[in-house]
Amino acid sequence: MNYVGICGAVVISLGVVVTAGASTSCSSSSSGGSGSSGGGCGANNQLCTVPTADPISDGKGHTLRTFTPPGDTGPNTFVFSTSGEVNAITGYPYPPYDPSTATVMVDGWSWKIEKYIVVLDHITLWTNPNQSSSDQSQHGGQVAHVDGPFVVDLHKGGPLDGKGGGGEQALAIAALTNQNDNGGAAFDPSQTYAFGFSTVQAPSDGSAINVNLTKDEEADYQYMVQNGASVYYYGTATWAGNTSGTMDFGLCSTNPQTNFSMGQQTCAVAASGSGGDGGMDDDGGAGEGGTGGTCPANGLYDFTKLPQTMTFKFAFPTPTNYVNCINYTVSEAAGHDVRGVQSSASGVTVEQATVHMDHPFWESFEEDTPVHWDQIAAQYIGQTNPEAHLEDMKGVPFNPFKDKNGNVMPWRWCEGSDVYAPPSNGAMSFSTLSVKQDPNGTCTGTVGQDFTKDNCTAIRDYYDFMKYTQSTQGHLNSQGLCYIDRQYPAPAGGS
Repeated sequence: MNYVGICGAVVISLGVVVTAGASTSCSSSSSGGSGSSGGGCGANNQLCTVPTADPISDGKGHTLRTFTPPGDTGPNTFVFSTSGEVNAITGYPYPPYDPSTATVMVDGWSWKIEKYIVVLDHITLWTNPNQSSSDQSQHGGQVAHVDGPFVVDLHKGGPLDGKGGGGEQALAIAALTNQNDNGGAAFDPSQTYAFGFSTVQAPSDGSAINVNLTKDEEADYQYMVQNGASVYYYGTATWAGNTSGTMDFGLCSTNPQTNFSMGQQTCAVAASGSGGDGGMDDDGGAGEGGTGGTCPANGLYDFTKLPQTMTFKFAFPTPTNYVNCINYTVSEAAGHDVRGVQSSASGVTVEQATVHMDHPFWESFEEDTPVHWDQIAAQYIGQTNPEAHLEDMKGVPFNPFKDKNGNVMPWRWCEGSDVYAPPSNGAMSFSTLSVKQDPNGTCTGTVGQDFTKDNCTAIRDYYDFMKYTQSTQGHLNSQGLCYIDRQYPAPAGGS
């Protein structure tokens, strides 16, 4: 992964707590973020690892700042790492490498990620994460913080074992050695502190810290700046739903039970107007739901008209605060949800800001639903090797989905029913749960300001849908859910 260990070559695995070893000289300079302090390595050279990074420009006359790793800051301190988990490295191969555990595009797309750049900032600790059992947004006063902004390509992984296991990789980016917002008091290992972090828009003012971007990513970072993006995806998608795989995958043109013949599926039911969950209107009633559409004369939807390979370049202008997160690793051990983090008198505590990659492609605002690509590819019918952009999803209806030519799309899935079955036998329609849908709704405001100050009452199209579910992707230690405080125009409610 092109990492340089500046304190030796020994590499060990990390648990939640890293026991302090003998002091070994390491960089003692700040990693560039306020509140962060470099420390000795001890035996924990991963905390001193310097990823390969090149001087790159933000396109506005500034070179991104140089990153210094936090090091092993010792007992009763925190080091913060970040990870996009295994999928940020492997993407979603189809058929999957491990059918029992892998995330796949259920409609048969082999999806390769090449760059997954996030801008992380405002790692914060507060007192009293359990101030309200029913309202996760509530917590005590702020006691410590470390600012970046840290620009990280999570596709490149890192030298740490990620908190989710299974080959997950992480990279240490910052540290807190004391309560720098509370007079420099030491952390109390008997207390739990509420934890949060933010994704922010890629800065153009010279403040950004380049953790691991290389020269070939300079144009990508400048694209993020131009689009006000906080998270960026670049890669390729190739349809492989008829590829020979296991008995449960690659069935799109071989399994008669899925109603496919040469990539076609009947669309008569889809065209009848049977849509998914239309959300709720302002009066608590059902939202608009499916509106029907046209169907080819032969009664079949021809998926072969979709481009069979394409690139994607998604820049999400969705800065978000992830607040008072549940600590997944501690919760798993305890058997119930536990909020926040604790320091340890025996060594540095490593906590991971996790940014999941699959959220924008979910079929519902419900956590962890299956992911799809047909609905995106269908907006480029007639194009060879197109490049998809997030802005292309503006005005695209999703309840039900319609392709570029206005045809209502049926569901397509390339797995056996023991792996996946669509949520209905009607049109391909994605659910917003209780969040209102209105294709003619209002959504005005300013990116970078809290959503409560904007006027955005509904999800209008697939562009809104992708941003809303993508903005839920921040977690603590792999799967720990956080309160979602969107800093861009968005409806209230939802996950």
